[in-house]
Amino acid sequence: MAKYMLIMRGTDESNAAMMADIDEAMAATRRFIEEMVKAGVLLAAEGLDDPRRGVVVDFGGEAPVVTDGPYGETKELFGGYFLVDVASKEEAVEWATRVPAARGSKIEVRRVAGSDEVPQAGE
Repeated sequence: MAKYMLIMRGTDESNAAMMADIDEAMAATRRFIEEMVKAGVLLAAEGLDDPRRGVVVDFGGEAPVVTDGPYGETKELFGGYFLVDVASKEEAVEWATRVPAARGSKIEVRRVAGSDEVPQAGE
C-alpha cells in the first residue's frame, strides 16, 4: 500500500461555480468521502480556508518577506486534499477521477514519500 494525496486545485471560475450550488457540492463531497471510508482507503480529507485569509512567506531575497493574501497572479490555488492509502498509482488516479469537482477544477495526484525515502543527516 502507498499513500497518495489528491490535491484539489481550483480557479476563480471553478470556485465560483462550486459556490453557486454549495449545498449540492458539499453533499456530493460527503457522499464521496463515505465511499472512500467504506472502501477503507481514506486517511484524511480537509479543505483550506479562503486564500484572502492566508499569507505567503517568500524566500526570494536575503530575508523572508511575509505578504498577506490573496496571492496576486496565481491562476490556480490548492483548495484542499484527500489523503488515501491505496495499492497503486492507478488506484489513486481512479479515486481522483471520482472526486466531485466543479468544471474547470483539477485534481493533482502525488505519492507521499515514505519516511525511509527521506535523506537522513549524514547520508
